[in-house]
Formats: sequence, structure tokens, C-alpha cells
Amino acid sequence: MKLFVGLGNPGSKYARNRHNIGFMALDEIARDHGFSPWKSKFQAQISEGSVGGAKLLLLKPQTFMNNSGQSVGEAMRFYKLTPADVVVLHDELDLAPGKCRVKQGGGHAGHNGLRSIHAHIGAEYARVRLGIGHPGHKDAVSGYVLRDFPKADETWLDDLMRGIADGTGALANGDGGKFMNAVSLRVAPPRSSTSKPKPPKQTDTNTDNAPDSDARSPMEKLMDKFR
Repeated sequence: MKLFVGLGNPGSKYARNRHNIGFMALDEIARDHGFSPWKSKFQAQISEGSVGGAKLLLLKPQTFMNNSGQSVGEAMRFYKLTPADVVVLHDELDLAPGKCRVKQGGGHAGHNGLRSIHAHIGAEYARVRLGIGHPGHKDAVSGYVLRDFPKADETWLDDLMRGIADGTGALANGDGGKFMNAVSLRVAPPRSSTSKPKPPKQTDTNTDNAPDSDARSPMEKLMDKFR
């Protein structure tokens, strides 16, 4: 079993906050892959299902961001999981909006949700870093992450969520490259293969010796034959 943890704050007040993008990602996975209805357990909302042959438990801690690790640790102990079985999806200030990166282990970079998880289970879990951009100054961070995504962000946000759901099976099976490819196909789809290529530009490779076009009249051409 793999434990996918989405970070966020509970309650409708925070539902569309930038800080809740981890919750949003799990909601999309559950909806897209027909997971079980959400229920309360481990101080969290949980949903179960299978994708790509892997059994998954989705977990949205209801402890508020700063205590997310309590819920994660409780679920891990119950199912006898290790940090290697855990994938945490969270907002990332240091990535541009719409960007996504997979990382194994490492520091918490000041993220309070990750800091709490570190304290309860250590650092050797995987993370899916979901870019929300930076407000430009550290003093503005708190207000920025606790504000809703603006309407202008809805298109890329929807594409990102769909890409994450598309790549869930690969992520569950430890194939970060395939997961990232699934996300990229949604966020930056390739050009249509049905579009017609432009015809190659005609070039004259021997302009010095190329004959001039014959601009003579038919009568002049006929007279030239008898000269």
C-alpha cells in the first residue's frame, strides 16, 4: 500500500487557498479514479482505491497544517508502513505557478506541514512539489498562501490537477519520470500531429547560371527558328 498525503487546512473557508493545493490534488485523484467516499479516520479524511495495480490510501489531515504529521504518523503505524511508502503533495513557493516536481527526501524548507511530518516520521518520504509562485517578500508569504487562487489561475490549476490524476498510477509505482510526463502532457500539450507542415522554402542553388525566363512573344520564337 502507498499512502498519498495532501497538505492543507480543513474547512470550506480554506478550500480554495493556495495552501490547500495538496487537498485539491487528492480530491481530483479520488474523483478521477473512482475511490471510496471520504470518511474520518486518523485525524484525517481518508479515501481508498487502486490505480495501476497499486493500492492507495489518500489522506487529508484535519489537524491544520502545522500538525499534519500527527495524522500521517497515526496512519503509518496502523498500516505498518515506512516513510518509503509515503508521498506528500504540497504547495511550493519556490516553483512558478503550474510547475510540478517530484523529490525524494530532503529538508522541509520552512514549510510548516512538512516540518511537522519530519518531526513524526523523519525526512525519507517522497514529495510532489506543486508550484504556486512567491509573493516577492517573505513578510507577505502568510497572507499569500492563505488567499484563494484567483480566477486567472483556474486554467493552469485545472490542467495541473488533471495531469496529477493521469499520472497517479506511475507515481504509486515509483516512476517519477512517467508521472512528470503525464503532468506535462496536460500542462503543456504537444502540437497537433494533424497540422500541415509548412512547405520547404525554395532556394536557387545556381543563380549565376540559371537561364532568364523566356519573355519572347510566340511570333518572335517562330522567327528565331528560321534564322
